[in-house]
Amino acid sequence: MNYATIKTHDVANGTGVRVSLFVSGCTHRCKGCFNAEAWDFDYGNPYTPEVEESILRALEPSYIKGLSLLGGEPFEPQNQPAVLNLCRRAKELYPDKTIWCYTGYDFERHILAGKLGDLEITDGLIHLIDVLVDG
Repeated sequence: MNYATIKTHDVANGTGVRVSLFVSGCTHRCKGCFNAEAWDFDYGNPYTPEVEESILRALEPSYIKGLSLLGGEPFEPQNQPAVLNLCRRAKELYPDKTIWCYTGYDFERHILAGKLGDLEITDGLIHLIDVLVDG
């Protein structure tokens, strides 16, 4: 997976001050998308274990309320394994912080219906997300 950007002090994508990960890759191609450059799965930088560690460290301060996932598209099947691993680790280290996810997929029509690749990975991701903004 690649990522477009990481914001360590974001106040626009969820409640409070958050760490936001903008993943790369999106097949929706929505008209008027604010982040069209992130449609390309190769855009940005590789998501490495070191990048994941830096995100987890950025979540540590008590004033950080949680993690927000955006894109691109966090629920693209190619992105889900890395996003799931990050969410699992974030919840283990910071159980009181929330995870928000913004997706262009419809929750009932796409996500619950199992149309996004490996159902076990998708289900694991859904159970870790506190707030899902879909559609």
